Amino acid sequence: MISRSGDRRNRDASAASLAGLPDRPGEWVLLSYRLPREPSGPRTAVWRKLRKLGVAQISDGLVALPAGPRTREQLEWLSEEVIDSGGTAIIWLATPSSRAQERQLVQSMAAARAAEYQALIGAAKAAAASPSQATAVRRLRNDLRAIQRRDYFSPAERDLAEAVVQALSPGMPPTGADAGKRQKAGESKAPAR
Repeated sequence: MISRSGDRRNRDASAASLAGLPDRPGEWVLLSYRLPREPSGPRTAVWRKLRKLGVAQISDGLVALPAGPRTREQLEWLSEEVIDSGGTAIIWLATPSSRAQERQLVQSMAAARAAEYQALIGAAKAAAASPSQATAVRRLRNDLRAIQRRDYFSPAERDLAEAVVQALSPGMPPTGADAGKRQKAGESKAPAR
């Protein structure tokens, strides 16, 4: 029964899109958590992991990600870590009450990724003039992949960052979405070391 109502909602949302009406807001997974102030190590570890996931910070102790199996699982693992550290945590599935509220979340997440891509582009331009370019390129490629993993809404800066990093390493396989497309299309992979 649950899947039928979910299918009906998806059809209704698609029909609304086709009719030119605004879609309903999508579902988000929220983590509400609280950790003791002391020791500060667990708080710092959770904060770093949340940052690595690219969450939208709604308020102190409340973060959100677009709902999906991967994001839900990641926040569930983090919830268990919070509880194991003596804190409290709960996972919620929620829908913003309006498209405007959802747009705000999306824009804040996209702006945060855009800033990360801009910083990466600046670092790539600086690395182009560096004598130890090979080491810098490896680090930049790793940084690019890390940003892409937490990029749920792909700002325009993503393509530019990929192009700039790829220009520094023309003999290496591309990263991100292009890599997956090329591997599926049958292009050869980089030689094994």
